[in-house]
Amino acid sequence: MEKIRIGLIGAGGNTRSRHIPGFQAIGSVEIVCVANRSVESGRKVADEFGIGRVHGHWTDVIADTQVDAVCIGTWPHLHAAATCAALEAGKHVLCEARMAANTDEARQMLQAAQQSGLVAMLVPSPFGLKGDRVMRELIAAGYLGQVRELYVRALSDGLIDASVPLHWRQREELSGVNIMALGILNETVQRWFGRTESVTAQTSLFAPRRPDPETGDLQDVDIPDSLAVAARMATGAQCVYHLSGHAPHGGSMRLEAYGSKGALIYDFGDDTIMGGKIGDKQLSPIDIPAGKAGSWRVEEDFVEAIRNGRPVTMTGFADGLKYMRFTEAVRLSADQGRRVSLSEV
Repeated sequence: MEKIRIGLIGAGGNTRSRHIPGFQAIGSVEIVCVANRSVESGRKVADEFGIGRVHGHWTDVIADTQVDAVCIGTWPHLHAAATCAALEAGKHVLCEARMAANTDEARQMLQAAQQSGLVAMLVPSPFGLKGDRVMRELIAAGYLGQVRELYVRALSDGLIDASVPLHWRQREELSGVNIMALGILNETVQRWFGRTESVTAQTSLFAPRRPDPETGDLQDVDIPDSLAVAARMATGAQCVYHLSGHAPHGGSMRLEAYGSKGALIYDFGDDTIMGGKIGDKQLSPIDIPAGKAGSWRVEEDFVEAIRNGRPVTMTGFADGLKYMRFTEAVRLSADQGRRVSLSEV
């Protein structure tokens, strides 16, 4: 395929800051149309980025005969419907993370992708992209020995102010079972340490009401703003996730890994790795060489997969289903107050 014509379904912050500039920087790729929440908002995006057509509904993008592939940047509640419709219509799909509203929808998306034979790719977790290759090599080489303890930490004060309007990520009808950055963090964990076997979770909601962004009226928040998960990995390792938007001076978002031979700490904020072996007096920086450093190349990877048939490795729909199963198991555990095996979801 010489020229690839992209249609945008949804044009939120990540689409405008990442996907549109990314696609427009690639030769023989054209963004030909956009459908946003309204024709007016779609027109603003089209005018800003020089996009030729504005459609009134997302289905019009899929029906557009001049579209070869779609980039879906809507809220998670629409991901499954738009993805399945696009694949059925013969369009390649790049879908924004969080994969779907729930596990059933994620399974529908994976089945549609497998049946279509088209490129179906999720926007990967950005956490750890730079040091991904180095972390994989260290773990594979036995730097940690037997992995025994994992700790994933994402503490901030971003949700303390209850006067800040309700965000779509705090509305279950739009975000589904997803809680804060849980699924995206789990994607990185599974990339490096494999699958999760079971979870036990507790949640809190410290700011239960927020102003509606359009009317200003107070609305109920129905997604937790603090979360603790104790997970058992398939390898037998323990993994603890602690996420909160109510932690002043919470420190860096990071993953800590401890094994029988040493420790690795990945700081997601500044993309640095610290490591130490048993007997070392302290942790030391581990270099990420320029030749091994990863970067954001989502749009290039998507286009290369379409043009050259290169397999999608980061992130395929099967990987997305894994983190959706984890996320839904966490919600189920918190709601029912029990340990949940991922085989249940």
